Amino acid sequence: MTADEAVVWRNRALTLFDRVSVPVAVCDVYGAVLLANPAMAAEFGATPGRLKGRDVLDLFRPVEAEQVERIAQALRLRHRSRYQVSVRWDAPGGRVRHGELTADPVSDSVGKTPALLVMLRILDEEPATCPPPSDAVTPVEARILALLAGGATTARAARETGLTADGVSYHLRRLSARWRAANRTELVARAYAEGVLAAGVWPPEGRG
Repeated sequence: MTADEAVVWRNRALTLFDRVSVPVAVCDVYGAVLLANPAMAAEFGATPGRLKGRDVLDLFRPVEAEQVERIAQALRLRHRSRYQVSVRWDAPGGRVRHGELTADPVSDSVGKTPALLVMLRILDEEPATCPPPSDAVTPVEARILALLAGGATTARAARETGLTADGVSYHLRRLSARWRAANRTELVARAYAEGVLAAGVWPPEGRG
């Protein structure tokens, strides 16, 4: 590819980057935003230029801090897997929103230190009429449901799973929205009905 052709394709990619409705950013390996599209900037009531240079962890708060350390270690070793982090952030108007960041390492060559292509999936705007299937329940969520079924409080579930109380509450909100459960009793009943929790077992446990 010639230099002129490379410029043409870069301009096309940037046009697509700006027009896509999914919030997307490109960060360096340390998490500093190099480029953000308008959809990402809109989540903070800003313009793309105002996000440049910001640390992605200043913009988004990870629900599980250990996720971030695992990703950082993998990047230092130049692993090129896809990484996902559950996050919250402060939207315009003081609302706290919840979602999931997906980070893909990208670079021009295998040996080069990768940048991160970061995409945001907004979970608190998913339509209630299209809940994910029961097999979308994560091992952490299954463990939380099992603890709830055994009578655990939010605080105890947090201790048992290594999450914060906010992290447990976040997963419970996701599950409640997914199954349209009005309370925790209904949530546990639905977990048994969906086969997420093993029937006839005490203490309760997720199906392996």
